[in-house]
Amino acid sequence: MAVLNFTPYDPSLFFLTGIPGLETAHIWISIPFSLCYVIGLLGNFTVLFVVGKEQTLHKPMYLLLCMLALIEISISTCVVPKALCIFWFNLKVISVSGCLTQMFVHHTCSMMHSAVLVIMAFDRYVAICDPLRYATILTSTQIAKLGLVGLIRAVLFILPLPLLLSRQPFCANRFIPHTFCDHMAVAKMSCAEITVNKTYGLVVAFVIMGLDLMLIVISYGLILRAVLRISSKKAHQKALNTCTSHLFVMLVSYPTGLFSTLLHRFGQGIAPPVHIILANLYFLFPPMLNPIVYGVNNKELREKVSKYTRRMCLTEEADLKAV
Repeated sequence: MAVLNFTPYDPSLFFLTGIPGLETAHIWISIPFSLCYVIGLLGNFTVLFVVGKEQTLHKPMYLLLCMLALIEISISTCVVPKALCIFWFNLKVISVSGCLTQMFVHHTCSMMHSAVLVIMAFDRYVAICDPLRYATILTSTQIAKLGLVGLIRAVLFILPLPLLLSRQPFCANRFIPHTFCDHMAVAKMSCAEITVNKTYGLVVAFVIMGLDLMLIVISYGLILRAVLRISSKKAHQKALNTCTSHLFVMLVSYPTGLFSTLLHRFGQGIAPPVHIILANLYFLFPPMLNPIVYGVNNKELREKVSKYTRRMCLTEEADLKAV
């Protein structure tokens, strides 16, 4: 399908190829992509709607859930719609500025996602290890301030990536073998030396994300120590249940993100289609699964969602009867 009067040598354009070698299966691949995306949007918007409507949920923990939902909506919407345009309509053209913007947004959201997970671990630590001071240590205002610090940190550390790439000369071959503009996928299109880009990207991924992961491990180590000191088994179970959802989110988010980063640098033996599909899992699975996990494990949130679901069903039933 002809989309634009496009030549691969236009210096203002890149060309995203989708999944090389699986072009004939793009339509079939788009089915799980679109399903995961829609389910993720519905789940995260439901969390935002219910928490926003219910005054009883205006607490630090639910404010963090809203932050996570907003980030997951942003990170998936930044990448998945463009991938679906490639799969469905063969719309592979993307401007250089659009490509660098997409790269900046999804890397910033990824780092912000990591920051929110750290704040959530600290929230659980205070709730379990120092419950009497929880209301004074972690107010909604404090959570908002911590979220703002996480956003500023993400912007400051990620901004050099597109700035460095914008100064690079790109070769005549402007085909990016990917469904989105990942930092290393774009950097490999350069005709110049990209050692600085590689090094800085690796430092950001491992130093910043590694630091976040270490803080989370320390928080849960202290939580575990506090829980083991509790004599009541029922109290054990209650304390651990409050952490289950957060631990699941980490197990889904960190391995997929770090694995994708490593594959670009050290995964030369892995087939490109496998690499690209694995990279896309980060934008599909966490946004889809996290609202479900929190909804299942959080009784208060689950009850509020059920209340609004029943109310909607009753309203629709009344409308049908009126007709």
